[in-house]
Amino acid sequence: MNVEIHEKIKQIKQSFRFRMNGVASQSMREKGILYKLNWGIPVPELKEMAKEYGKDYALAIELWKEDIRECMILATLTMPYEKMDEELVEVWMERVKTQEMAEILAFNLLQHLNFASALAFRWIASGRQMYELCGYNLLARLFSRGTEPDFRDINEYLDQANSALQSNNIQVKHAAYNSLLKFCDISEAFETIAKKAVSFLND
Repeated sequence: MNVEIHEKIKQIKQSFRFRMNGVASQSMREKGILYKLNWGIPVPELKEMAKEYGKDYALAIELWKEDIRECMILATLTMPYEKMDEELVEVWMERVKTQEMAEILAFNLLQHLNFASALAFRWIASGRQMYELCGYNLLARLFSRGTEPDFRDINEYLDQANSALQSNNIQVKHAAYNSLLKFCDISEAFETIAKKAVSFLND
């Protein structure tokens, strides 16, 4: 890590102390949202902080390595989209340990990548909780932006979503259901296809 980046990260960490929200941090811990360090700073406030630093690849890389909630969120906000290749995405995903971070990574960064759709379809079939969570959150974002999957992808998606809705994993089930609602919003035709394939939507 070069001196400039080191100083920026030191400055960022020091600023967390003045912005910390102990009540929010405690509430997250009680809900099982665990990080090595969590200052409880709201995401909108972190977005304002990120504007000070702009898009900075080297900074984002080092921030993501920190097991600190706020550093990781800032990393998703400062990483330039065009510098995020598939190999780096996989490296980053290995550090995703909470539902919150899976959602934030998908929303702030992954939805803007040109291979986002392929990534999402691969992850929802992975059988790995955080990857599935991130995959369904990513698809929900893409569908809400009007991205239409092709016929083969539709069948695969509905099979996986149907399976997720029947699983015992509440988090994955919830993410899959949300993505289905966004899928149905694309058009009436998509809603009809989904309701034929997924009985859960007709309950």
